[in-house]
Amino acid sequence: MRWVTSEDVPRSGELRVPAGAIFTPSARELAESRAIRIIELRDGQPAPAAPPEKVIALGADHGGFRLKETLKPLLEGLGLEIRDIGVFDERPADYPDIAQKVAELVARGEASRGVIIDGAGIGSSIAANKVSGIRAALCYDRASARNSREHNNANVLTLGARLLTEGQAEEVLRTWLETPFAGGRHTARVEKITRIEQQYGKQSVPAPGAPAAAATQPQARLEGPIASLIDHTMLRPEATRADIVKLCGEARQHGFATVCINPYWVPLAASELAGSTVKVCTVAGFPLGATSTESKVAEAAAALRAGAREIDMVINVGALRSGDFDTVKLDIQAVTRVCHDAGAIVKVILETALLNEAQKATACGLAQAAGADFVKTSTGFGPAGATVQDIVLMRHTVGPNMGVKAAGGIRTLDDFRAMVAAGANRVGASSSVKIVEAAGK
Repeated sequence: MRWVTSEDVPRSGELRVPAGAIFTPSARELAESRAIRIIELRDGQPAPAAPPEKVIALGADHGGFRLKETLKPLLEGLGLEIRDIGVFDERPADYPDIAQKVAELVARGEASRGVIIDGAGIGSSIAANKVSGIRAALCYDRASARNSREHNNANVLTLGARLLTEGQAEEVLRTWLETPFAGGRHTARVEKITRIEQQYGKQSVPAPGAPAAAATQPQARLEGPIASLIDHTMLRPEATRADIVKLCGEARQHGFATVCINPYWVPLAASELAGSTVKVCTVAGFPLGATSTESKVAEAAAALRAGAREIDMVINVGALRSGDFDTVKLDIQAVTRVCHDAGAIVKVILETALLNEAQKATACGLAQAAGADFVKTSTGFGPAGATVQDIVLMRHTVGPNMGVKAAGGIRTLDDFRAMVAAGANRVGASSSVKIVEAAGK
């Protein structure tokens, strides 16, 4: 399932979406006002109006937006169809997101080549080259553009808007597009690049801070693996300093993934857990989710500065139930951005007991589209906690690569096992010690 928000709507032309894509009301209105032709792809496959060899994927962050718009006539004049993935104004945007989208279009064969523009072009080149099959080259004059095509068979060009005039950028782009791969002795060298990529791709090394794969299951009678999936939790408002110190001691002893505590206690927990593998997790917009986005961002930023490495934020439940999906996505996106900038993980609490099945699936889709790392069932302060049915629904909605956290009412080893079997790869519990001790018996 793909959620289309107003951010995804181009200024002109057409918008290709997967079959079954759901538009937010504001995205639908914006597409209609801009006379955008919407093309729904069958079975997730592209159906470009032009053959792939005539399609160019084009993207820029806010620093490259103006140059992107300037270069469009050149591409159109060469008879190329532009797949413009944004941005569409100068509001701040993250270049890795743009680079990944362009690179993926090229890697999937939906576009013959890609062009990405940011302030210097360096970051986009680095990000694009993380996508298998991409050879992205930062070019700054005609010579480098020609070399990247003749010798390296580059399929993505990155440009630095702050480093080139419009005229220079046009020269570089035209040269890059018109220069063929020389082949010959260069073919073997490009093939070596591919083999290096394949060699390291097989190792599947997870990114720092990435959530564990959903397929990772705990060993039923081994405390270590079970403990590593648990957020040892104490969010009671009456918790004392002594309670938090004890919580951290238990987390060190058993090797829990994190301690999950209220923001006030983050500095203390960070000090207590210094030198251990246990991370500090705290909450934002807790427990109602009805604070402003600015408040959630400020709360998350303060906690990160104090030593938190994971943030569990509460979704704007009221906005979701009102159908204001853009607000929900942007709320999550803002917190996610500040957390990811600090190398921290974001979990989005849905408060599933307040939502129907369709709203739960919608919330999962919006959290995924906003770039969050996990979706989480409950705060523990709502009318009910995690259920196996909710975990199954959440895992089905987000797929295998996003984290799912079960929290609320998980008190026994059997509860824990049921949640993991249903698809959870993180569990929040205040009865954590009881669970791991039962596993060790």
